[in-house]
Amino acid sequence: MEVQAAIEEDLSGAVAGTLFRCPQATTGVVVLGGSSGRIDVGRARLFANQGSSALALRWFGGEGQPPGICEIPLETFFAATDYLIGTGCHRIVYVGTSKGAEAALCAAVHDQRVNAVVAISPSSVVWGNIGAGRDGFSWPERSSWSLDGIPLPFVPADPDWASKQVDGLVSYSGLFERSMKTFKREANAATIPVEKISAEIVLVAGGDDALWPSLWFAEEIVRRRGKAGKVTHLVSSPDAGHRILLPGETTPRSVSHEHGGSDEADSRLGTRAWKHILELL
Repeated sequence: MEVQAAIEEDLSGAVAGTLFRCPQATTGVVVLGGSSGRIDVGRARLFANQGSSALALRWFGGEGQPPGICEIPLETFFAATDYLIGTGCHRIVYVGTSKGAEAALCAAVHDQRVNAVVAISPSSVVWGNIGAGRDGFSWPERSSWSLDGIPLPFVPADPDWASKQVDGLVSYSGLFERSMKTFKREANAATIPVEKISAEIVLVAGGDDALWPSLWFAEEIVRRRGKAGKVTHLVSSPDAGHRILLPGETTPRSVSHEHGGSDEADSRLGTRAWKHILELL
């Protein structure tokens, strides 16, 4: 059956971003970008081309939103689910990258209407804020997320960590590894309870991730869910980095921090993962 062309709409207010609304679509995809704040319109279009309605959600940095990733209400994501259901979608899929993957997993813990999650370069724990919160201050450190106005427990950044540069770019992977060891008690409290998620989960992670140890996080998610009797699909590659590219994507590399991997390795992993992702739609 031929897929009808999606109708592109700019949304503002409680649900902000770009929506590709496919007539008669029964699957809705919420696309969450990472800490750059980029609205991933290109990735949303990929899913619209498959016949799903796809929402590239703006979840911080917009009008009336926190300027940084600081105590972002999980209700922001619940509202996105509400919106897609309101358009006639019966199946809801979240596709998040990096901090967006962290958000997607946290949202799915508390919203049983989410049927599937694709977590690309994920975290298994909640981390502190990136950038300023609603009050404009970055410090003291606070949680990235809140629920019912209450901040979620988080792992603080180790203040004694010394940055490491690779080819002139900062590699942050060591910071996250050290912080997990320094703040073991906080890390236990901040662990995302993925065993409570009823949704299907596909994880995509590279072993050469220089931003944070996403493959280790992904393996921990698989372990925790397996212990609870839940199956999780992990697609990984030892030579891929943080910036996994799905078919047709050419997202530019950051000029401030190291991603690891390479365009070729990141694309190969994204292509392998794509067939598993399509099965969730």
